[in-house]
Amino acid sequence: MTTIGIIGAGEVGSQIARAALANGYVVVLANSRGPETLAHLVTQLGPGASAACVAAAAAAGDFAVLAMPLTGADRLPVEELAGKVVLDTNNYMVWRDGHRPAIDSGEKTEHELRQEQLPTSRIAKAFTHIQAPVLLTAGRPAGDPDRLALSVSSDFPDAVALVTRLYDQFGFDTVDNSPLRESWRTTPGQPAWNRHAHQNRAELARNLRNARFVAHARP
Repeated sequence: MTTIGIIGAGEVGSQIARAALANGYVVVLANSRGPETLAHLVTQLGPGASAACVAAAAAAGDFAVLAMPLTGADRLPVEELAGKVVLDTNNYMVWRDGHRPAIDSGEKTEHELRQEQLPTSRIAKAFTHIQAPVLLTAGRPAGDPDRLALSVSSDFPDAVALVTRLYDQFGFDTVDNSPLRESWRTTPGQPAWNRHAHQNRAELARNLRNARFVAHARP
């Protein structure tokens, strides 16, 4: 069985865990407060789920999911995530993350900064323009005319392939929005974000093309 290390056990992390468990994965969850605080969630999730400290969850995963803000860089287990594909579910939120000049100006995306924080990992932006509970309700079999699509961005083809397989297992089509430099096209306020998960492959591809970058105003 494939194990996913999920760092961050809020709504996004826990819903990805639920979807992964339903598709035969093993998940090891971690948060900043310690594994003992996840006992209730692990019990809810059932067999296949466990909790660990951040470093142990990262080490246990064949790949990892980061469901935590960019501000958590000092807590990232760089060594334990070395050589692994890491799915970054973060969206840059000024009210939470503070202003990042490189992001505000368009010089870099938040996921390029995450790649710099984890230079020996292979970052893929994933699950960023879907409301987490929808993961468990909106999936459809391949070929279903009502199947929705999600985007992925990465500088690494194998990371894109991994996310594409995972999306497919969860019941979603994929639109490749690589490289990481292009990941701003699904940020809050862009057409793909405004539609959330309610777009098929053709609609998502069109919404990505119609994105227009707007610099963040400084206070």
